[in-house]
Amino acid sequence: MKTVLLTLSIFLLFLSLPARAELTFEDHAFPEFITSSRALAMGNAFICKVDDASSSFYNPAGLGTVRRPQFNIGNIHFEGSSGLLKVLGPGAATEIPGNYVDSFDPSEMRSMLAENKGELAHSRVNLFPNFTVRGLTLGYLASQRNRSTINDLDPDPNNALNTFEIAERRDHGPVMSLSGSLFGGVLKFGASGVYLIRRDLYKSFLPTAPTVIADSDYKTGKSLQVTAGTKLTIPVALLPTFSAVLRNATSSDWSDVSANGGPDKIKQTIDVGFSLTPQISKKSRLHMELNLKDMNNSYDTDVKRRMAAGMELDFNRRLFLRLGYGDGWGSGGIGVRARSFGLDLTTYAIDRSLDGFREQEDRRWVISMFSGF
Repeated sequence: MKTVLLTLSIFLLFLSLPARAELTFEDHAFPEFITSSRALAMGNAFICKVDDASSSFYNPAGLGTVRRPQFNIGNIHFEGSSGLLKVLGPGAATEIPGNYVDSFDPSEMRSMLAENKGELAHSRVNLFPNFTVRGLTLGYLASQRNRSTINDLDPDPNNALNTFEIAERRDHGPVMSLSGSLFGGVLKFGASGVYLIRRDLYKSFLPTAPTVIADSDYKTGKSLQVTAGTKLTIPVALLPTFSAVLRNATSSDWSDVSANGGPDKIKQTIDVGFSLTPQISKKSRLHMELNLKDMNNSYDTDVKRRMAAGMELDFNRRLFLRLGYGDGWGSGGIGVRARSFGLDLTTYAIDRSLDGFREQEDRRWVISMFSGF
């Protein structure tokens, strides 16, 4: 009888709480399998500008503007939230790299969050070695995202409301992208295919429960994901450009799913964009872009959260300054480029709230680099 009353009390307490964001991933605003730190600094408004290997995920038509062949051996992206940095910060600086690696281990992350209840720890690593020339990319993607928190809803740390929650997504698979053009490059079009192997986990633990995750807790599946895109650039001053991208163009679902089922189906969405690129000086250009993500609103999200805007100031194609706005929050960054090396530093944010707008900021920090020849 006591057990029944305790269970009922916990249930009623949950009902009395205001709605809060669950640990999920913001596919309405960041639908790409691998995000570009360059794009994130521009509010993720990038489908008109993209002109490198990340075209495979943003707009395959962008491969038509790749300037020179590249073989990117190292193409890596590290990301952490402000909440994660608070957890990693205490102690010697030499411990931070090891703690960052531990942030992908649920048990270790739970221990680190014990003194930082209520903080959301977000970490992500992307790898994308690839060979890219104008009109073609061949590569392999690998991405790991982890998000976790210990709820701080009651002063008693052992109260059942103070659960430990974790979300995890692991993607990998081969990538191939092709593009072509018409009318001297005025109209570009392209498509990319990713044989995506995904593993998702969403789980919560009561305060006194051990952090035990079994294989049966994961939802896994495989899917051929096709992205199609186009760019129309009018050859006049300011180079006005119109772009559109169709994601999951074949409306593919998961195959070879686990006994626990497959991940949520990747919804078919349409992104549209418009940009202007005035020449500031002989060696400087300013790119300004506006995107609407998920124009068909497959994810049933407020349009204000799907609007993205960004700008990039380019100095001789060597130094880049970026500003943006996405998911209701500001972003920015700086980048440097050489023929065989590039480095980007970026900050951006997402809204943690379930249905609100600019209610709960989750600020994130990114460092990415590539090297090759």
